[in-house]
Amino acid sequence: MATGNSYIDDLRSKPEVIDLPENEQIIDVGEHVSDTAQSPLKPNVTVSSSVRDLLECPVCLNAMYPPIYQCSNGHTLCSGCKPRVHNRCPTCRHELGNIRCLALEKVAASFELPCKYQSFGCMGIYPYYNKLKHESQCIFRPYNCPYAGSECSVIGDVPYLVSHLKDDHKVDMHNGSTFNHRYVKSNPREVENATWMLTVFSCFGQYFCLHFEAFQLGMAPVYIAFLRFMGDENEAKNYGYTLEVGGNGRKMIWQGVPRSIRDSHRKVRDSFDGLIIQRNMALFFSGGDRKELKLRVTGRIWKEQGVPLNK
Repeated sequence: MATGNSYIDDLRSKPEVIDLPENEQIIDVGEHVSDTAQSPLKPNVTVSSSVRDLLECPVCLNAMYPPIYQCSNGHTLCSGCKPRVHNRCPTCRHELGNIRCLALEKVAASFELPCKYQSFGCMGIYPYYNKLKHESQCIFRPYNCPYAGSECSVIGDVPYLVSHLKDDHKVDMHNGSTFNHRYVKSNPREVENATWMLTVFSCFGQYFCLHFEAFQLGMAPVYIAFLRFMGDENEAKNYGYTLEVGGNGRKMIWQGVPRSIRDSHRKVRDSFDGLIIQRNMALFFSGGDRKELKLRVTGRIWKEQGVPLNK
């Protein structure tokens, strides 16, 4: 949205990822609020749009948190954008200095606002300075699409993402907790970080993503298979899985715990948390003239004892 201020518009056209400062002077007025659970329901607090506008940084348009700075004319700016404006107020271009806007910081401390994931089911009301921390851990926050073959920006809850994977990415869907997949590639020397396969399994009332791909580990191409759980980490720990690959009388077996899709595909892959097969071993398993990859990966998923089924 254009502001009429070319300086601010130019700053906005150069977005940066800005971490909120870890400042000990942040007013924590809600330590009694659980970080992961919603607080008891309270009457919804309505904050006028004009007050919301006061707490909006004119450069990044995000909500401002202490320390909030102001120039001599009273124009405010968040601490994340302050280094970007080279000590000049983006509104009036006067020198910015290090003047804190303590009045606005105290006004913000009196607010209680709904979680931004209210539309996903979170009905909690949180103090202004606790809201951001809660939202970073909210159990209702949406998941990123787990498909690794493209930079997909779709987010949503698990049922929505399952439909998205099936309809938009044409991912294979299977019912059951066991699998037997065959992966074939005519030229195994072409790696190029290509994702080859994603299969979604439905079992125990949950969904799991089985990844199999090739990637470059240093100078050597390797293959990796791993499982991700479509849910949070605390639930993923209730399950286990095995993967098995072999040929010519040899066998490799991996046993692990599925990773939550909160962890990105790349994070899981780069932590080597799965069945890793060196290319020479994979070609040995494939048999023949070792010029074509033919791997059969089998496995199963189970629910740990004592964990009730999700119906």
